[in-house]
Amino acid sequence: MKIICGVDVCKARLDVYTEPIGHAASFDNHAAGIAALAAFCHGHAVNLVVMEASGGCERAAFLLLWEAGLACALTNPRNVRCYAEAMGTLEKTDRVDAALIARFAIAKDIQPTPLPSLPQRRLKALVARLRQVTDDLTVQKQRRSAATDAETLASLDEVIALLKRQSRTLEGEIASLLDDDPLWAKLAAALRAVKGVAGRTVARLMADLPELGIYSNKAIAKLAGLAPLADDSGARQGKRRIRGGRESVRSILFLVADIARRFDQSLADFHQRLLLAGKPKMVVRIALARKLLVRLNAKARETRIAYAHAT
Repeated sequence: MKIICGVDVCKARLDVYTEPIGHAASFDNHAAGIAALAAFCHGHAVNLVVMEASGGCERAAFLLLWEAGLACALTNPRNVRCYAEAMGTLEKTDRVDAALIARFAIAKDIQPTPLPSLPQRRLKALVARLRQVTDDLTVQKQRRSAATDAETLASLDEVIALLKRQSRTLEGEIASLLDDDPLWAKLAAALRAVKGVAGRTVARLMADLPELGIYSNKAIAKLAGLAPLADDSGARQGKRRIRGGRESVRSILFLVADIARRFDQSLADFHQRLLLAGKPKMVVRIALARKLLVRLNAKARETRIAYAHAT
């Protein structure tokens, strides 16, 4: 009998429920509490711990439980909520949510989410911080453009200088991290060979889309939220719309695809054909980003295959 432990995660607490046995408990969301949760799971012969991706609050528990020898999986909160409504469960408490996560995992046959390597986790953290610094820098520059007082300008200049130094430091650390790994170095070079794709874009893709070059073109587009989903019923053919996926990847691809078409005639022709066909601008934008992603996925796949043969 496979025993699943559903974990409802919040900033301060972890509420858990096991299925099919039905044991419930609550633990603090810090190292000692997570250690107690691991002991609870081992004591109840739990085969898989499942938790929702909760904006980073689940990160410590996910990593520490894996290190404690417990297989863990992350699932989409929206999917769990849809499952709850389908099952007629409208109430919402932490304990109810933990039980629903466990039942959803059984119904969906959720598989463990692989533990990222230490370099992958560091890359993701550095890229996330660089994005924060870049956003902060944009805000401070906007404030400076509106300021007139000398003291305010001096204060803003100081903050802007600090953020620029941090940005350069983070970029250097990211570049070193990519260069230190032979496969990453080759992947980065292959992706940068596509005109319009710069180092920051490569870092974002490798941090937030490590499946690049491993998944099929259709699967990678769906993972990024760039695959139009069918909405048909009987004779009716509904509009295909994108939904879900990784926003950080999608947003950077929208920007880069628009730049890349200025350097790549095939992308420019593709963009123009869609416009002349009367496609809405947003549809054209999505299609262009998806075409670029497919191209990058093919480059990454070729690089991975060549590296595997060489080693």
